[in-house]
Amino acid sequence: MSDGSRQALARLLWLSSPALPIGAYAYSRGLEQAAERGLVSDEGSLTRWIDGVLTHQVASLDAPVMLRVQRAAAAGDASAVASWNEFLCANRESAEFALEDAQLGGSLARLLAAQGVEAVRLLGACADPKPAHAAVFGVACALFGIAPEASVLGYLLAFAENQVTAALKCLQLGQMAGQRVLGALIARLDALVSSVLARPDTELGAFAPGLALASALHESQYTRLFRS
Repeated sequence: MSDGSRQALARLLWLSSPALPIGAYAYSRGLEQAAERGLVSDEGSLTRWIDGVLTHQVASLDAPVMLRVQRAAAAGDASAVASWNEFLCANRESAEFALEDAQLGGSLARLLAAQGVEAVRLLGACADPKPAHAAVFGVACALFGIAPEASVLGYLLAFAENQVTAALKCLQLGQMAGQRVLGALIARLDALVSSVLARPDTELGAFAPGLALASALHESQYTRLFRS
């Protein structure tokens, strides 16, 4: 592995780390409401829930848009970056999801700026709506020279890890159970990455009505740990 490849891999691991200080720990992407309703209660139902969200939302919308933003950023096309960001934001089904996008995207953009990463020019056109997390992640991957396939893998794994972490806070599951769930999801990543890479522009979009309802209901949930 060359020096450049090692640096790109290190940057990808940094971007996809659960320890990245952008506030992802505050969001469950509808999982908390699913647990409240009894839709997710054990390892099996948790695995099915996260796998469903990965398949029908993240790998069919978020990750493909992230990939297209990365390609646009690599070509220096700020207009295309803004256009794909607008497309992603327009596909959000709830106010909570829109807030999550804006907060995580803004936090990651500020973190990149603090590290001296010149992402401002490519994100400057994303003022309304503000840059979503997937868009900022894609721009960062382009600037760091991360291979597109690796970028998609890192993005999907980061989502899976965050969901498992959130589950351990709102379900009666231990760390070992969480790792078994994560292991089952990791086994699915090859197929999901392939689906993202092969998905044409005309087939981008999410179809997860249960997730949309969970997010909408979470907005008025009486007690909650998470912002989504």
